[in-house]
Amino acid sequence: MQAASRESYAAARQRLDAYAAGAPADRIATTGDEIGLVADLLRREPRLRRALSDPARSGEDRSALLRNLLGDRIGADAKDLLDVLVSGRWSAPSELLEAAERLGVEALLASADRAGELGEVEDELFRFGQVVAANPELSNVLADPIAPVAQRAELTGSLLAGKARQITIKLVEVALSGFGGRSFSGGLTRLVELAADRRDRQVAYVTVAAPLTEEEERRLGATLTELYGREISVKQTVDPAVLGGMSVRIGSDLYDGTILRRLTDTRNALARR
Repeated sequence: MQAASRESYAAARQRLDAYAAGAPADRIATTGDEIGLVADLLRREPRLRRALSDPARSGEDRSALLRNLLGDRIGADAKDLLDVLVSGRWSAPSELLEAAERLGVEALLASADRAGELGEVEDELFRFGQVVAANPELSNVLADPIAPVAQRAELTGSLLAGKARQITIKLVEVALSGFGGRSFSGGLTRLVELAADRRDRQVAYVTVAAPLTEEEERRLGATLTELYGREISVKQTVDPAVLGGMSVRIGSDLYDGTILRRLTDTRNALARR
């Protein structure tokens, strides 16, 4: 987002955090669902996106336009948050859509946080992403942009029923819708990172040939926390193809100490001689 859009989103996010601090978890979740419905509407209606981000209209006019359009289809809490959002200044209609999507997700995460389940939701999203990545047929089905989102959501709902929290299932549906213009797998990854960020943590994606023990994972997390000056949430992927050692990715930083990487580097060095 450009500066003006970032400021407008920050104002709505601040209002959300104040609201979530005093509301029960189920009420916050309902608000998140309703904001998500409005984001879906904005995705489908480019003319509405343009009207609600038009700098020639006053913020009050844009807010009134959305309220009149929605009527009683969403609750007062969602309307108040959307008022703050659409009355801000937006550099482009697409950035308003991005902000609405993000605000709905943050409300769902705030609901999980309020219920004391945010860490579990973060882990469930990551583990489901691993399950999908390990099954090419399932991955292709869920990533198919031609298949209706509702149909794919029914599939993920059946797969996760009784195995994941309701907020996790809702967030998986957000990823199916192409959260932030990303692929399904990319959307899941971003949601994991947003969940970690709400807990004031950064995600370390660790790839190993054999699973780390709990103590090894704890020590790695402590070392990375000291290095980055922020709590680190370790997400472990087991891939026998790396042969040994470990690869760690945090943001744009990659530390690849796997045996596979060393063999590849040696092979490339020999080929250049």
